[in-house]
Amino acid sequence: MRDLFRLFPLVRKQIVRQPLRSGLTLSGVAVAMFLFCAVEAMRAGVEQATRVTADDTVLVVYRENRYCPFTSRLPQYYGDRIEALPGVLSAVPMKIEVSNCRASLDVVTFRGVPEAAFLEHFVPGFTFVEGSVDDWRNHGGAALVGEALAIRRGVHAGDQLDAAGITVKVAGIIRSTEPQDENVAYTHLSFLQEVSQRGGTGGEVTQFQVKVDDPQKLEAIAQSIDAEFARDSDPTSTRPEKAFVAAAAGDVLEIVRFASWLGWGALAAVFALVANAIVLAVRDRVREHAILETVGFVPRQIGTLIVMEGTILGLLGGIVGAIGALILTQQRFSIGMEGLSIEIASDPSVVLSGLLLSVALGLGAGLVPALRASRRPIATSFRAV
Repeated sequence: MRDLFRLFPLVRKQIVRQPLRSGLTLSGVAVAMFLFCAVEAMRAGVEQATRVTADDTVLVVYRENRYCPFTSRLPQYYGDRIEALPGVLSAVPMKIEVSNCRASLDVVTFRGVPEAAFLEHFVPGFTFVEGSVDDWRNHGGAALVGEALAIRRGVHAGDQLDAAGITVKVAGIIRSTEPQDENVAYTHLSFLQEVSQRGGTGGEVTQFQVKVDDPQKLEAIAQSIDAEFARDSDPTSTRPEKAFVAAAAGDVLEIVRFASWLGWGALAAVFALVANAIVLAVRDRVREHAILETVGFVPRQIGTLIVMEGTILGLLGGIVGAIGALILTQQRFSIGMEGLSIEIASDPSVVLSGLLLSVALGLGAGLVPALRASRRPIATSFRAV
């Protein structure tokens, strides 16, 4: 360890002496690590939104053979029949309107929920960043907006939010551990039914959010719900909430899987880039290394110099790229589709993994040149052109 501190000033001088080469290497590493961290943040967001746990107790009841809130229409009275089924604790009707049904980075989703059910089943899980639930209750055209959506649209409590042909007053900004809550605006169900331009009124909703008493019964209860309405004019399709999100985000999942290969390709580029820079640097410094050995440096120290240079280049480039990716994810971007959203996670562990990988790749890239340089005889080094 003492050798590392003693050799660091010399390594720093070697890096600074070739500013163009070092700068290009750092820039290349930074771009590659930015891409890798951004892809990993997207993958983490998908995993968080679709991960099935043993505690999941929520089902989503949708109109059969429908893929978008615009086309899913169910009678609101279905809720009473669902709640009468064994194992069902509650069935909350929801009216959903979206600004765009296709995959997009800026989708505004409105969810209309009955006031009593909203206060009982949703509000306890919220933390109010701005405003209060009382402001929402006292204004029929008010909305509680998820923090991610509020940041993306730049709205605060007391402002107006206008999207999808709907204008609401922002009664509060909410924070939630559920990704879906972070990217929606909750309104009164009756308000959204009245102002909806596509769904009409008269007690129509888009879906029901059903809570069951036993996670082990999710599939059985889903089948019993669909069987209950199989012969009605509006048959249903019921799935666990995470499975519903995964099905709606099928195209996004494929994109993320492909992007993961790009992320690993970026790591390969980092390795090649740093290795190339180190090989060129060692070739230029053959005589310098011979002189260092002449004045007392042992081969092990020569190799350590080279490995340290690769590690530092990888670390510095990784820091720049990882911080850039972290700043990007702090903007709370999310991919919305069919009224659902997958947030690009701003997880510090993604940044940490990127930094560790960039250090490991920089260290690995310097090992072979270091081994060759440390084994080269002094006489051969002095004869090198």
